[in-house]
Amino acid sequence: MSSRLPLVFIVLTVVIDAMGIGLIMPVMPALIREVNGGNLANAAIWGGILSTSFAVMQFLFGPILGSLSDRFGRRPVLLISLAVMAADYLLMAVVSSIWLLLIGRIIGGITAATHSTANAYVADISQPHEKAARFGLIGAGFGLGFVFGPIVGGLLAEYGTRAPFYAAAALAAANTVFGFLVLRETVTDKIRRPFKWSRANPFGAFKSVTNFPGLAPLLVVYFFYQFANVVYPSIWAYFTTEMFDWSPSLIGLSLAIYGGFLALTQGFAVAPAIRKFGERRTVTIGLTIEIASLIFLGFITSGLATLIAIPIFALGAIGLPALQGILSRSVADDAQGELQGVLTSVNSLAMIMAPLVMTQTFAYYSGPNAPFYSPGAPFLLAAVLMVTSVAVFLHYQSRYAPNPT
Repeated sequence: MSSRLPLVFIVLTVVIDAMGIGLIMPVMPALIREVNGGNLANAAIWGGILSTSFAVMQFLFGPILGSLSDRFGRRPVLLISLAVMAADYLLMAVVSSIWLLLIGRIIGGITAATHSTANAYVADISQPHEKAARFGLIGAGFGLGFVFGPIVGGLLAEYGTRAPFYAAAALAAANTVFGFLVLRETVTDKIRRPFKWSRANPFGAFKSVTNFPGLAPLLVVYFFYQFANVVYPSIWAYFTTEMFDWSPSLIGLSLAIYGGFLALTQGFAVAPAIRKFGERRTVTIGLTIEIASLIFLGFITSGLATLIAIPIFALGAIGLPALQGILSRSVADDAQGELQGVLTSVNSLAMIMAPLVMTQTFAYYSGPNAPFYSPGAPFLLAAVLMVTSVAVFLHYQSRYAPNPT
C-alpha cells in the first residue's frame, strides 16, 4: 500500500494538534483570570504551572507510548489517544476552577505524548534519505496548524473564552474518524519489540538509546534547543499584551503569521537547505538564526516591527528537522519508536522547567516590584540557552562527525 495517504493523515494529525494548541492560546490569559482572578503577571505564573503539568505528563508517557507502539503498533496508540484528546477538550470547555483546568492539562499532556509515535510512523514509512525532509513536512504541518488555529481561536474568543475548546474537541474527534479510515499499521513482526518497563520509563529509555555512539551530545543539543523555544508558547500572549496591548484577535493573527512562514520554511526550505549545506551545516545555520531572533525580541518595543520580523524568525526552523534526521539515522530501525519517545521526553523535560522559568522571569521583570522593566527578559535568557545548544553541537561535530556534511 502506498505510504502517501497515511503520511497525509500524520501531517493532518500534527496540523490539528497545532490548531488545538493555537485555538486556545489567545484566550488563556483571559481564561485563567476568569477562573482564578488576579492580574496578568499572576495569570502568567499559573500559565507556567499549567504548561509544566502538561509537560510532566509528556515526559512520563512519551517513552511509554513510543514503546507501546513498538510492541502493539502505531495505529491503536494514535487513535485511542486522539479520542481521549477530544474528550479532554470538552472537559476544559466546561471547567469553572483552576484545579479542574489543571486536571484537563494533565490529561492533555498524556494524549499529546503521541508525537513520538507519529514521528516513529514517519520513520517507518521513509527511506533513510527521505527522513529529514519528511520530518520537515511534520514541522510544516505544525506551522500550518498555527496559521489557522490562532486566527480561529482569536475570532472564537469573541464568543467567549470557552468557544475555542469546543472547536478543538470537534477537530480532534474528526481526526480520529479520519485516522480510523485511512491509517495502516507499519509495525510488522520484523521490527516488533517486546514491551519492557526498563525501556518504557523515561530514565530507562534514555539509558538504552544513549548506548548508540554520539547520540548523547545530540540529545543535549535537542534539549537546549527545545528549552529555549518554549519561551514562545510560554509568554507570547502575556508579552504582547503587556508590551503592545494586543487583543486576543491580534495575538492570534501574529501566531498565524508565524505559523504560515514556519510551514513555508519547513515545507519548502528544509530539503533545499540540506542539499546545499548538508544536515550538520543546516542545523548550525538554523540555530544561529534562532539566536538572532531571540535577541531581537529581548529589546523590541514596537509591535509593528515585531510583526514585520516574524518571517525572519521562522527561517530558524530549518535546523530542527535536520537535527531530527541526524538523530533518526543514529539508531536502528527497530528502535525508532523508542528514540522518538525519548525525544518527546527530552522535549517534555524542557517544557517542565522552561514555562516556570520563563513565566517567572516575565512576572519578575514586568511586575510592580521589578528592579527594572524588561518584559523581553525571557527572550534574552532563551538566547543564552540557544548559544549553549550551538556550542554543544559544534563540539559534537569536531569529536564525532568531522565531515561537515
